[in-house]
Amino acid sequence: MFARIKSYFEEIRLSSCIIAFFSSAMLAFGLYNIHSLSGVTEGGILGLTLLLEHWFGISPSISGMVLNLLCYLMGWKFLGRKFIIYSIAAATGFSISYRIFELFDPLFPQLAERPLAAAILGAVFVGVSAGICVRVGGAPGGDDALAMSIARVTHMDIRWVYLLCDLVVLVLSLSYIPVQRIAYSFLTVILSGQIIGIVQKMKFHKEISQV
Repeated sequence: MFARIKSYFEEIRLSSCIIAFFSSAMLAFGLYNIHSLSGVTEGGILGLTLLLEHWFGISPSISGMVLNLLCYLMGWKFLGRKFIIYSIAAATGFSISYRIFELFDPLFPQLAERPLAAAILGAVFVGVSAGICVRVGGAPGGDDALAMSIARVTHMDIRWVYLLCDLVVLVLSLSYIPVQRIAYSFLTVILSGQIIGIVQKMKFHKEISQV
């Protein structure tokens, strides 16, 4: 039995788990200090956690973990074990870090009145942190697992699946975010997606994914 457990984890790199954990901590930092304060939201799971926080008072530290786990379970049959384990490390890092950040006041209260700056800065935090996590083989949120599952079942291009999920959440967010703020949310969604792609394609002397 020990040999079976060992073989299951032999391809898992501790360093990649650590990177996934702390890159998601960076994501939690940006979500708490920028998105939740400014009214500029994200699509997908991130935006849904903010929606639940606003209407039901459910902390993203709780809803994020639950929703991500549900998405991972949905996509389990379509994803490799390395992806799942690294993603669990990332989801854990996000939830723990967000809970810690909630104990302190936001660091950038002035962003509440500067939605354009919040959209750009928020996109940088989301794009860089998610890009690093995806680069090592995991996902900071359940969006990836959910999108892959839907794409497999419907045979849709996964890019359109991501866009559709973001649009659904942003439309629902109109229930508490003014239309002009949603426009900034569309901006941050587009920018963060581009940044994730750039981070994934950047060349380093030593590839992060091989750490």
